[in-house]
Amino acid sequence: MNQVMIETVNKTYPVIIGEGAINTIASFIDEMKQKPTRLFIIADESVRTIHGARLESALPEGIPADWHNVPAGESAKSFNVFEQCLTRMLECALDRRSLVVAFGGGACGDLAGFCAAAYMRGIPFIQVPTTILAHDSAVGGKTAVNHPLGKNMIGAFHQPEAVMYDTLFLHSLSEKETRSGFAEVIKHALIADVELYHDIRANVNDVKAIAGSFLEHSLKRGIEIKGAIVKEDELETGVRAYLNFGHTYGHAIESLSGYGNIAHGEAIACGMIFALYASASKNGLSFDIPSFAVWLKTIGYPVESGIAFSFDDIYDVMTRDKKAFGGTVRFVLLNKIGHPYVTDMTKEELQKIDEQFRKEAVHW
Repeated sequence: MNQVMIETVNKTYPVIIGEGAINTIASFIDEMKQKPTRLFIIADESVRTIHGARLESALPEGIPADWHNVPAGESAKSFNVFEQCLTRMLECALDRRSLVVAFGGGACGDLAGFCAAAYMRGIPFIQVPTTILAHDSAVGGKTAVNHPLGKNMIGAFHQPEAVMYDTLFLHSLSEKETRSGFAEVIKHALIADVELYHDIRANVNDVKAIAGSFLEHSLKRGIEIKGAIVKEDELETGVRAYLNFGHTYGHAIESLSGYGNIAHGEAIACGMIFALYASASKNGLSFDIPSFAVWLKTIGYPVESGIAFSFDDIYDVMTRDKKAFGGTVRFVLLNKIGHPYVTDMTKEELQKIDEQFRKEAVHW
């Protein structure tokens, strides 16, 4: 079992990682400064079917607990589901000392966290992530739902009380879910840890290699990287934007594909390739991008996803991204591995990179 402490201006909380981490939740809740009056578990319906009994048996005795199921995956992050959750929370008479528990992947965690942030202007919550992807989203306090015109456009910063990351839950993931989540680990390596990046390239040539002690080490290191960035910039006014590497273009591909039709991490993998080409164009990044793209494709990432849409359609979505300002699109690029920076890019620059991306994609 490993523990990483996440420090922010107003709160420090633990991320407990490893097999059996869920068994610490009862003692943690019992030791909270204000013991919760009621628990409200917002659960991914598929996750509850597979793992619900484990969480239920781990919860503390003597505190009433209500469960509310939400759709699996990205479809949970809608206004309709958000309203249903709040209605159920009101029906259950939650008060300011009630505790929300997010039980599922990244989408469920984003939704549940936003429900906790909005209910009575903010009540506490705990993250119990069940996917690899959620090692990124469960840490740092970003919560949100989607809008048809953009991903994560409606949300709030609301830090959890703790994250209980039981890696036994990961054994039930499909190869697609495993691959999607691991894209965020690759991102963390590219923006902050060249040694981790080379370790990943040396150990992962098939999705089945994303497992065991290697995976747990990679997740812990990814959480440490994110924690260090969040400590410095909780509200994304500076360096926290580095965590968006690959996301500006990736979110556009995810949106155009229809949320849930391409996995979040699969879209981000495509976005990272685009960002690397932009880095090479903008500042002469020395990096073997075709080799990187071929490696991702070998693992099963749909690296050519972007060429299914016109540049104008992609650009239109990117300009609505929350990272866009004043008619330009803000990108996170690399000077080299571990050295990211943020820059604004014009439509003309992006169109030139898009042309190169399409030309190179036929050779991957």
